[in-house]
Amino acid sequence: MSLEAEASFWAELRDWRRDFHRHPEFGFEEHRTAGLVAARLRGFGLEVAEGIGGTGVVGTLRRGNGTRAIALRADMDALRITEQGEQPWRSTHAGLMHACGHDGHTTMLLGAAALLAAEGGFDGTVHFVFQPAEEWGKGALAMLADGLATRFPFDEIYGLHNMPGLPLGHVTARAGPAMAAEDNFEILLRGIGGHAARPQAGREALVGACALVVNLQTIVSRRISPAEAAVVSVTELLTDGTRNALPGLARILGDTRSFRPEISAEIEAELRRIAAGTAMAHGLEAEVTYTREFVPLVNDAAPTLAALEAARAALGAEWVRGDAEPISASEDFARFLEAAPGCFASLGNGEDSAPLHNPRYDFNDEAIPHGVRFFATLARQRLPVA
Repeated sequence: MSLEAEASFWAELRDWRRDFHRHPEFGFEEHRTAGLVAARLRGFGLEVAEGIGGTGVVGTLRRGNGTRAIALRADMDALRITEQGEQPWRSTHAGLMHACGHDGHTTMLLGAAALLAAEGGFDGTVHFVFQPAEEWGKGALAMLADGLATRFPFDEIYGLHNMPGLPLGHVTARAGPAMAAEDNFEILLRGIGGHAARPQAGREALVGACALVVNLQTIVSRRISPAEAAVVSVTELLTDGTRNALPGLARILGDTRSFRPEISAEIEAELRRIAAGTAMAHGLEAEVTYTREFVPLVNDAAPTLAALEAARAALGAEWVRGDAEPISASEDFARFLEAAPGCFASLGNGEDSAPLHNPRYDFNDEAIPHGVRFFATLARQRLPVA
């Protein structure tokens, strides 16, 4: 590719990314995004399947006679967050924004598909997987339930997520547990509400709920081994009270993070025990709902080494680290790793980037070439020409 053609290519990808950013779509509602992805993949000459797991898209590119196949994955969905950024390409959809960079992930994978379709350099099959509904942990499962792994069989799968705070273009990964499981909980405390001037006449739920919020913090600090990584977060406390009425019902919602099923089970057991005990102490009844939304993301050793080697070849050894710390965020790419070995890596979005899920976050367009080169190099190294 000439320098002039390369500059035009990156500018076009930047424009695509900003267009995706202007038009965010929530999980399983990515109809416009999926349609653009499918049209562009067809324009590159790929085989394209739409509607996989709802709004998912798979593009397939074959070269040579190789029998091995790899999958490269990007997510497409946005978040229900109202954007506060001032850039000209800010969201035009009220209450929705790409606050996690999935617009950039989609663009980078499209760029890799365009580059590999134009230049080849591999022997085998590459499946480009564009996934819906990552943010609430349902998209990967939906695609797998729709036959992703059997209709588009792959020997390995790879993904890339931008990371604010990591220098632009740097890549990190780790073999083994890399991202946490996420469990959700809801606790209902029921009592008897009444007049704010006569608390003795009922069994109001708010004081018990406040005590329970504090008591739940002892799970990690006193019941889980310090050698284990775990988080218990209460995120909402809702009641049916008002300024002069004591509530008879309180709802406590939150989530927990852990890296091993045994720890998840221990957290659930302790949460149920503390909820029951605190409710009894305040004369209330407790009802606990506990669900498991994301499984831990565990990178396989050989694909992780392969991803790091591809990153070194594409970006330079000094920009790549294989000793990333596990993080307590969750990712449903973990579901794909139950179907095939693979690796999920992080790509720097810049040290000055706003955090993920922040209303002022924006994907760094300067990261696009780094992600494209990483994916293309990875495909060529994992499917080498004889």
